[in-house]
Amino acid sequence: MKTAILTLVTTFAAALSLQAQTTLRIRGSDTLGAKLVPALAEGFKKQGGKVSFDIAAEGSSTAFTNLAAGTAEIGMSSRKIKADERTLCRSKGIDINEIEIAWDMITLVVNKNNPIADLKKKQILQIFAGDIKDWSEVGGTPGPISVYTRNTSSGTYKDFMGMAMKGREYGANSQKMAGNEQIVSEVASNSNGIGYIGYAYSGAKGIKIVSLDGAAPNPAAVKSYPLSRPTFLYTNGEPTGNVKAFIDFCRSPAGAAIITKGGFVLVN
Repeated sequence: MKTAILTLVTTFAAALSLQAQTTLRIRGSDTLGAKLVPALAEGFKKQGGKVSFDIAAEGSSTAFTNLAAGTAEIGMSSRKIKADERTLCRSKGIDINEIEIAWDMITLVVNKNNPIADLKKKQILQIFAGDIKDWSEVGGTPGPISVYTRNTSSGTYKDFMGMAMKGREYGANSQKMAGNEQIVSEVASNSNGIGYIGYAYSGAKGIKIVSLDGAAPNPAAVKSYPLSRPTFLYTNGEPTGNVKAFIDFCRSPAGAAIITKGGFVLVN
């Protein structure tokens, strides 16, 4: 009886160990994790990758807290790791390894019925900082502007502050959304809405792209667009095993095709 129980326990432990080895836990950016990384995961499995995926897209900052806690093999981020995040990981014995995966363009969008098609950089700053509160102030149809932003755990939230707002804080009237799809939904249903999203989401129904000082996001000229930024995957040290196999796939021609189809841009 004891032998049977021991055998059962050993088999169960082996099964758990195998599951741990064949499941890649990926945490972090909504920009990457809502659509692109799941598409890459499916492509990897179709090409014979013997692994399952556990993907949670809750904001770039969660990439590093999960890596530090040992609850992720790969972190996704739409921004570079911060010094304090690197320090946290180092204190937990995590040797951060950074992999640029693709470039994204933060895209300004309004409701499809809004006549505004272009805004000046200063106007964007003033709208999101709360200085401009009505569309009539920028030549639009009179009505209170509804501002939608990402939440504070998002890398895009901070990137937009630095790139479009010169470091100023968002206005008190701004509304924080959990992800790109939520911003799309709100702007599409609100004729006075404005928000920013990853370029991959800009083709959604009910919204339209607003150019910035005449510059619209263009994959063929990604680095000349004022709100372009690289996106990253992070691992603990140089990737090995299934982690390496998946990242190698992301960098392969098949992975590149998925990245491009997903609305991101390969620069290198």
